[in-house]
Amino acid sequence: MPTTSFRDCQAWRAEGLPLSTTSNEACKMYDATLYQFMNWRNDETLGGIEGCISAIKAADPDFVMGHVISTGLELMGTGSSIRLDERLNSAVRRTVELANSQNISPRERLHVKAVELLSRGNYPDACSVWEDILADHPTDLLALKFSHNSYFYMGAQANLRDSVARVLPYWKPHMPFYSFLKGLYAFGLMETNFYDRAEKEAMEALALSPDDAWSVHTVAHIYEMKAEVDKGLKFMESRENDWKISDMLAGHNYWHWALNYIEKGQYEAALQIYDSQIFTRCKTSAAILDIVDGSSMLSRLELEGVCVKDRWRELLQVTQPHTDDHVTLFNDLHFLMVSLGAKESGTSQRLLEGLQDLAKEPGDNQQHQLAGTIGVPMCQAMIEYNQGNYSGAMDILYPLRYRMIDVGGSDAQRDIFNQLLIHAAMKSKNKHHQKLGRCLLVERDTMRPNSPLTDRLMQRALAVHD
Repeated sequence: MPTTSFRDCQAWRAEGLPLSTTSNEACKMYDATLYQFMNWRNDETLGGIEGCISAIKAADPDFVMGHVISTGLELMGTGSSIRLDERLNSAVRRTVELANSQNISPRERLHVKAVELLSRGNYPDACSVWEDILADHPTDLLALKFSHNSYFYMGAQANLRDSVARVLPYWKPHMPFYSFLKGLYAFGLMETNFYDRAEKEAMEALALSPDDAWSVHTVAHIYEMKAEVDKGLKFMESRENDWKISDMLAGHNYWHWALNYIEKGQYEAALQIYDSQIFTRCKTSAAILDIVDGSSMLSRLELEGVCVKDRWRELLQVTQPHTDDHVTLFNDLHFLMVSLGAKESGTSQRLLEGLQDLAKEPGDNQQHQLAGTIGVPMCQAMIEYNQGNYSGAMDILYPLRYRMIDVGGSDAQRDIFNQLLIHAAMKSKNKHHQKLGRCLLVERDTMRPNSPLTDRLMQRALAVHD
């Protein structure tokens, strides 16, 4: 997209979203950053997101919304802990100080407030502030996208759908980013099991923007949730050239592609994608999404009986520096998968104890508030399973199964914990646990009929019973 297409000061004012700067360049680079954020892509012709943020700060170092998008994006990446990273802490403080020293609009002041809440891990209150912005400014895409990401981190599925549904009537097809908005809505519909409507919205978005990697990702989710494996494989392959250029989401889309192969029991094909795409991106991008995808994929393969021992050791090099972060429970659970897989018991224990300590601390960090009731027990269950205490793992996990959603992520991502629960039940020496395992498989078959993976698990469960 040429820089001439991005909105200057007057264009933002005309849309009812004035920005408190006199620099047209700062406004355009803010728009260019937003475009790349929505498109999950560092566009080299624009200098990528980092290049655009540098350009914003060069054009107007005191531009508050420039600091909001810069600091907000870093916090959304969940790759740095504000408890440990003084530079990120300083960026938040600088954003607040600039806002307090200037005469900015009420909308911009709310954006600053939301970023400050986000920095404290207070996702619910941050989302409330973004929703306040959207009530008066339904076309403020940054508020919508930041809230969308935060609802995702909380596992707030209905909010993912409804936050977009509330603003959709105010958007028109000619407006910038309209197709991406449909993609966001499609994802919320998918997460709340409206699969047909979700697919319709996602395909309409792709008709407008074929390179919309997020809408491709939503369709991949739909096929995953319906266990339509061959459709999923065909779709991802047919669209690969469109979505692989979105560097921030391509690894995740390859992960979805690989899940189809795991589902079919074609483990070598899945490993080929892991080696050539997912782990390669883990090392080069260090992005948390790529890292959790790698962790989850190895766990799934190991549950299927595939030996991935050496790959765990390699992945540990990437996850180990994040042991003390504790930004989200979802991340922690995936980092723990790796240290357990690599038999690095010291790292596993350190992660667990760090989370236990944070669970006792007062404060408004939503993730740490949940740590004691859901995060720590899930970590303990994973450790028990890894040590061969399947009965102990089952005793912890089974009562939590309807609360696992609170760790965030999507249904497809959290399915690793459902699979772990089923394996724990089947491997337990407790006859009641084995019976519960078969009940869980019947549930799974009802929700995702014709799943080859479920069929394999059922055969194993019957063999145990016999």
